[in-house]
Amino acid sequence: MAVKKDLSIKYLGIECENPFFLSSSPVGGNYEMVAKAYEAGWGGVFFKTVGVFVADECSPRFDQTNKEGLPWLGFKNMEQISDKPTELNFENMMKLKRDYPDKVMVATIMGSSDEEWRALAKMCEQAGADLIEGNFSCPQMTSHAMGADVGTDPELVTAYSKAVTETTKIPFIAKMTPNITNIEIPAIAAIEGGAAGISAINTVKSITNIDFENMTGMPVVNGKSSISGYSGAAIKPIALRFAAQMLQHEKLKNVEISGVGGIETWRDAAEFLALGCRNVQVTTAIMQYGYRIVEDLKSGMMHFMDERGYGKLDDFIGAALPNMIPAEDLNRDFQILPDFNEKKCIGCGRCYVSCFDGAHQAIDWDEKRRKPKLNDHCVGCHLCLNVCPVQGCITPGEIKWKEGRQKTEVALKRNYD
Repeated sequence: MAVKKDLSIKYLGIECENPFFLSSSPVGGNYEMVAKAYEAGWGGVFFKTVGVFVADECSPRFDQTNKEGLPWLGFKNMEQISDKPTELNFENMMKLKRDYPDKVMVATIMGSSDEEWRALAKMCEQAGADLIEGNFSCPQMTSHAMGADVGTDPELVTAYSKAVTETTKIPFIAKMTPNITNIEIPAIAAIEGGAAGISAINTVKSITNIDFENMTGMPVVNGKSSISGYSGAAIKPIALRFAAQMLQHEKLKNVEISGVGGIETWRDAAEFLALGCRNVQVTTAIMQYGYRIVEDLKSGMMHFMDERGYGKLDDFIGAALPNMIPAEDLNRDFQILPDFNEKKCIGCGRCYVSCFDGAHQAIDWDEKRRKPKLNDHCVGCHLCLNVCPVQGCITPGEIKWKEGRQKTEVALKRNYD
């Protein structure tokens, strides 16, 4: 039976029909693409980054990583900002806003001087953009005066944010680079420059594969390659970490953040929202499966909300953030021993091998029955649970208290299905 829930949300004062947006990338770089995405059900788009120049691209410019025959685990992109004339890009944005007035249009821009940022901001206003995003994070620009190199310089981030926010009243969003130790520093710099929100993260600098034929990285461009941005499922943990760190910072806790990085499923999106993000942006999954994945994102999110009793997105946005605490504050008074379900066990022995070679030699192996048995060496690390190929076969079991520690109520994760 179909489940209907309210997926609408306000983002920087703008009404959005749902939290699912295209990120500024190849998936939203012209009128036809964005129109198709809008009609497929996406709530909005961060239009592919526009500058005052037309990017000169290399060929090929994509690569991917996988594991054991799986689809892309990660994706490498050596593409820069838009390769179309500046005026054409803003004309397309204007037409899209005219033809799809209820959809959200975010104009993403990048300049290399105050004057360029101001000029681009004026064009965003003339095009009727709902919001403006400043790209301080692209890792593959051919100029060090733009992209990720700017995003690691707080003074430039402040200056360029100020250039935009002094030029237009349209809310400005600063897109942060993950190629930095403390993302909070440039994020605070952007807010001090007048930015209303933050997008995070952009791609992670990478070398995905080495081509032994040409003895260079991938993709191969005339026998050479380059370090450039990595996206896809592999970077989601990094993106979640940065989102949490920003939202836990005293100076950023009330800033509206758009979550980006590795979002492929409704669950990925729900994780960003649970940490406190107000919407999510998607590219790599669209490049694999097309715009239609928004149907799965919306349906999955509504079923999740129905099962949890949430009437609207704001009922759970930020709910997980208070439970993310510093490592020194974790309770270390107990060990949770694993419990083995012999009926579900297929006798593969992966738990035994991994524990013996990679952990604490806490599992004995019954050769005759092909079953694992826990011994007294177990420290409750749960490596066995994580390598077991059968869901629900190994689960948290007995709580063992360390000597001299006070017993208290322990909250456990029990459902691993």
